[in-house]
Amino acid sequence: MIKRFVVIVALLGIVLTANAQEGTSSPYSFYGIGLTKFRGTAEQRGMAGLGAYSDSIHINLQNPASFAKLRLTAYSVGASHQSLSLENANASESASHTTFDYLALGFPAGRLGFGLSVYPSTTVGYNIKPDNGESLSSSDQFTGRGGLNKVALSTAYKVTDNFNIGVDFQYNFGNIQNKSIRFQDDIQFGTREINRSDFLGFSFKVGAIYDTKLTENLDLTATATYMPSTTINVENFRELATVIVGNSGQELVADRQDIELEDSDFKNPSEISLGLGIGKANKWYAGLEYVNSQKSNFNNRSFNNEDVIFDDASKFKVGGFYIPKYNDLTSYLNRIVYRLGARYEETGLNLRGEDINEFGISFGVGIPAGRLFTNANLSFEYGQRGTTDAGLIKESFYNIIIGLSLNDKWFEKTKFN
Repeated sequence: MIKRFVVIVALLGIVLTANAQEGTSSPYSFYGIGLTKFRGTAEQRGMAGLGAYSDSIHINLQNPASFAKLRLTAYSVGASHQSLSLENANASESASHTTFDYLALGFPAGRLGFGLSVYPSTTVGYNIKPDNGESLSSSDQFTGRGGLNKVALSTAYKVTDNFNIGVDFQYNFGNIQNKSIRFQDDIQFGTREINRSDFLGFSFKVGAIYDTKLTENLDLTATATYMPSTTINVENFRELATVIVGNSGQELVADRQDIELEDSDFKNPSEISLGLGIGKANKWYAGLEYVNSQKSNFNNRSFNNEDVIFDDASKFKVGGFYIPKYNDLTSYLNRIVYRLGARYEETGLNLRGEDINEFGISFGVGIPAGRLFTNANLSFEYGQRGTTDAGLIKESFYNIIIGLSLNDKWFEKTKFN
């Protein structure tokens, strides 16, 4: 068991390094603290991110109470690849990126369950060149990168056979860097401004799951989570420089100056989710979920923009799965889990009077891949974000998500004859 724990700690270090990479190419990540990353596993992504379902062999990162339902130690790891198309009324572009999305460990201990996970929570990655300096500001170019990450320690308790509660203790960390380069006509040198913010702070999330039987073959599940608003410390840095930009895009610095900035606080928004689902054990499940996040207290960290309004955000998700025959020993295809889902999100971002909304449809499969219910999960998602109205950008994206869920037995008593 100690060797296994050492491996998990080493993998956590790898994930923390991998999360430093850019996870998006969306210009909408310019606003606030970037785009919110989905917190969940590949199998949940196949159901449009539905977090209302939990079982005894898969980790559910969205509800900490789910760890009390585990009956085997579970490892979960996942990555995704996104192809992104961007268009406005005049032009179109494309981009792609691959990210390492999550690593998690969960294990049961009687009526208790514990978990450890690491994943990105927001991501920033953009390169904006406004036409004639008339969009966003008078600057000729904006670039940004970074994001926030979380390490979560979860604990859950089975109050009764039907009711579980749990809590996540989350450590938030990361940095976001915004850069602008401004030019004046007939002047050789430009002015470069770099703003960097380092985030550090704690938050927590509580959850509950209630299961009951409607009939002998029909189960009902109700779930709820709540994350209160917390304050995260922010260390701010600014650098001003006089630069010349070469033909290949390299920046040659003629003069550089560091500007002292006061540290600040970031108000992490509160969030609540409610879920409901019905199904037949080991056969099928259908559920829906609503999530509300109080993002109206957001503001732009570095660059002021009068055209931006932050409202509260909402998500609506519906999804489920179907298993032809989970214990079929003659047909491998009958043991595959087939998943499907759809979602709609009001992101809370309003630009030039236009709400930036997002929707997605997804499907996936869970493929048995070894002993003790180990399985590989492959999910696909198509979605759109934004609009071409008011001179804005419409994004279309395709996501391929790959995850591996492994199971093992810990704390097993050995008998000697």
